[in-house]
Amino acid sequence: MLPIVAPGDEVAVIPPVSGGAFTIGAAPLDLAAVVAAVADPAAGAVATFIGTTRTQSRGRTVVHLEYDAYPEMAEAEMARIGEAVKARHDVLHVAIAHRTGHVPIGEASVIIAVSAAHRGPAMDACREAIDTLKQTVPVWKKEVFEGG
Repeated sequence: MLPIVAPGDEVAVIPPVSGGAFTIGAAPLDLAAVVAAVADPAAGAVATFIGTTRTQSRGRTVVHLEYDAYPEMAEAEMARIGEAVKARHDVLHVAIAHRTGHVPIGEASVIIAVSAAHRGPAMDACREAIDTLKQTVPVWKKEVFEGG
């Protein structure tokens, strides 16, 4: 039985959880899902970038990475990046997914996909998106090294 709203009750309208082409969360990232988010019959190219956890950084052995973020602000900023690169490059769609929490060696921390009619604009937009993301999106990376 559904609850009945009575006079004097307060009702909150909460927007849906953000998602779609710009997502952040603890689950492992899925390249196929990010690429599917930019699929378009007009696309002759899909450029992707996958940032993964590597074993070495600044001459030290990395055990894993840990990411923290302000999810709502991060997704909004990723969407802004997507719109900005679409405005500067002749591209169709942009999708960005970023992971939070523990990210083991070899696993993806970030995936960007850009579709366009031609490879040049797709690749240029993809590079601009990752370069901007690293500077502006509220995501913090902690490198955990062997030996502390």
